[in-house]
Amino acid sequence: MLGAFRADAAFLRGLGRAFAGALIFSLPMMMTMEMWWLGFYMNPLRLALLIVLTLPVLVGLSHFGGMRPTARLRDDMADALVVMLVAAIASTVILGIFGILTPDMSAREIIGKVAVQTVPGSFGAMLARSQLGDDPIGEDAEARDPDYWGELFLMGAGALFLSFNVAPTEEMVAIAYKMSAWQGVALAILSLGLMHAFVYALNFRGGSQRPEETPAWVVFLRFSVVGYAIVLLVSLFALWIFGRTDGGGMQEMISSTIVLGFPGAIGAAAARLLL
Repeated sequence: MLGAFRADAAFLRGLGRAFAGALIFSLPMMMTMEMWWLGFYMNPLRLALLIVLTLPVLVGLSHFGGMRPTARLRDDMADALVVMLVAAIASTVILGIFGILTPDMSAREIIGKVAVQTVPGSFGAMLARSQLGDDPIGEDAEARDPDYWGELFLMGAGALFLSFNVAPTEEMVAIAYKMSAWQGVALAILSLGLMHAFVYALNFRGGSQRPEETPAWVVFLRFSVVGYAIVLLVSLFALWIFGRTDGGGMQEMISSTIVLGFPGAIGAAAARLLL
C-alpha cells in the first residue's frame, strides 16, 4: 500500500514538473502574436506533419533523459504521448486565460492555436525532470550516454526547438533581408564556431570531452560540421513548415536558413549540454 502511494505521488510530481517545464519553455511563444496567427492561417497538412514528426523526437529525448527512467521503447512512446497531452492542456489553459481562445472561434482555429504551442511545450515537459527534478537520472544513465548517432540526434532536436521559437517571426525575415552575402558567410562561421566551442572547447558542465586518441580536427569534422549541416536542414524544414520559403528565391532561402541556423546551432549545443 505504501509503495503504491509513493508511486502515485512520484507520478503526480512528475506530471507537475512536466506542466512547469511546458510553461517555462513555451510561455514566451504563447505571448507572441505571430504564434497566435499561425494557428489560424498555417497549412493544416504542414501542421499535422509537424505534430507527427515531433513524436519520434520526443521518444528519442525520453530515451536519453525524459520524464522518468525508462527501459523499453513502449515506455518512451508512452511518455512522449503524455508530455504532448500535458503541453496541450497547458497551452489551452494559458491561451484561454489570455483571451486568445474564445468560444466564438471555430474548432479548426482553436485546435490550430493549441497544436502550434504544443510542440515547444512538449519539449519543455519532456526535459522537466533533467532540469527541474532533484532525482538522479537512474542507474542506467551510463548505458544511455549517446553514441555518435545519438549525439547527432540531440543536436537536431535542440536545433528544432530553438529555431521553432523564431522561425515564425517577421524579425527573422528582416535580418535575412538586411544581411549581405559576406555577412551571411560570417554568421555561418560564427554559428559553427560557437556550437563547437560550447560542446567541446569550453568545458561547460555537461559538455563532451574529446577522446585523447582522437585529433581535434576529426572531432570538429565528424561532430561540429556534420551537426551544423543537420542544423541547416532543420532550419530549412522549420522555414518550410511555417511557409517562409513559399514564393521566395534561392538567395532568400539560403540567407534565411543561415539566419535561422544561428539560434539553431545554439540550440543544438544546448541540447547536448542539458542532457
